[in-house]
Amino acid sequence: MSNTPHELHEEFPEHVDKMSALRNDDAHFAKLFDDYHEINRAVHRAEIDIEPTDDLHLTEMRKQRMVLKDEIYAILTHG
Repeated sequence: MSNTPHELHEEFPEHVDKMSALRNDDAHFAKLFDDYHEINRAVHRAEIDIEPTDDLHLTEMRKQRMVLKDEIYAILTHG
């Protein structure tokens, strides 16, 4: 299990400029970006026991993060 935050600029370093532009120009992308960071922070806090949660909830949060990341990646590569 990794306790390293999955920041988007680290996950997709080749798309940093595009993410910045889309955050300013595309309200849907900006919401996805913000939602991803919110759930990512929650997962990280749970993983390092700052805000402990049960395994089922942590798994659901990780799934939600993955869905958001997949949608963001799809926009970055096909949008």
